[in-house]
Parts: sequence; structure tokens; C-alpha cells
Amino acid sequence: MVQRRERRSLLTDATRVVITVVYLRQICSQNVLSEMLEVNPNSIGQAIAETRQLLNQHGLGVSPTTLRFTTPNALTDFLDRGVTPTRPRVPRVLSDPALTGMTRPDLVQMIERLAAHQAAQVERRRYRRRGAERLPGARGGVFLQKITDPERILATVLYQRGLCTRQVLAELFDVRPRTIGTALLEVRPLLEDDGYVPTPVAGPRFSTAAALLASVLGTSAPDTEQPPC
Repeated sequence: MVQRRERRSLLTDATRVVITVVYLRQICSQNVLSEMLEVNPNSIGQAIAETRQLLNQHGLGVSPTTLRFTTPNALTDFLDRGVTPTRPRVPRVLSDPALTGMTRPDLVQMIERLAAHQAAQVERRRYRRRGAERLPGARGGVFLQKITDPERILATVLYQRGLCTRQVLAELFDVRPRTIGTALLEVRPLLEDDGYVPTPVAGPRFSTAAALLASVLGTSAPDTEQPPC
């Protein structure tokens, strides 16, 4: 009991809530938080596990962001000077109505409707891998998903509209094609249950990531072409 009080004294209640929200937003890992706060990683993990349980009990969900910081310096540069990683802008560009076939508010609403289903899907998958219930603080501060749940929905919408291949999507989201393939398999049934019906794009597919981005950014890029099926 004494050890528990000493561990808690390292972090105030307000700090525990803040670091939990930051972690659940997937802004950085527990290791980065540990370095920034100069607190043992085990204390960070325990604080997140306990606070997360309280958030769940009160029905408070925290959605991930596309911002990712892998070092304390990268995060402080963003806070002090507004220096952001290059990747977060890509999902914003890809959510352009010209690509998704729907307004951004409609896309956000669909993502919000599917959030609970995706969370349950992820937990079932992790349960099968563990073969047991998750232990508090057992994730070790590492994000297992290479792209966020909203990005998985966005990628599936773009693919179902026939905009590009899996390889192009992998380049856009900076992941392996296999990651995109898994996302498509898992998200497609959720979209169908939600009543989503993709509207095919008129014209050929984009054969490169640069060409697709140029179509909405207005920059020059190689011409699109229809790839073999």
C-alpha cells in the first residue's frame, strides 16, 4: 500500500488524465511520455491503465489523431514552434469530397458511427492473440495499428470507389500493402452494415500516389492510367 501511494505521488490526478488522453489519442508512446516527464515507464503505464478504466466507466471515449511524435524533441518542437510531421496533412487531403464522394461532415459522421464497432473489432482480435483478457498496463506503450481507425475507413472508401490500387494507398498512408489489405477486409463489412454504397469514380484509376494528390492539390504529376485488373 505504501508503494502504491509513492507511485501515485509522482503524478498528480490532473497529469494522469492528461497523459492518458495524449496516449489514447496516439500522439506519442508511453516511452516518450516517460522521457518528457522523467518518470519511470511502469508508472506511466499504470497511470494510463487506471485512468483509462475510469474513462470507460464514465462512457468517455478518446479518438486517435493523425499526429504522431516518436521523440520528445519532435513533440516539444510542435508545441513551441508549431513544427508538424509531414504525414498528418495527407489524410486531410484524401478526405476531399472529390475523392470520397461525400462531404467532410458526412465522412466524419460515418467515422463516428463506426468507431465503437472498430474498437470492439480490435479488442476481439487482440483477445484472440492473447488467449485471455488484457492485463492493466500490458500494452507496453506501443501502438499496434499502423494507421488510425478513421484512416482505415478513409482508405476503404477510396479503394471501393476505384480511385487507386492497394499499393498506391500503402504509399499514401506510409504502410505496407498488407496493412491496407487487412484494413479493407475488416472495414468493408462495417461499411456495408452502415448502409454505405460506394459511387464509382468516372475515369481511370490513379496509378501513383503523386498523381492522386495532384488531382486535389493542383500540382503537376504524371498522367493517370488504367492499371491491369
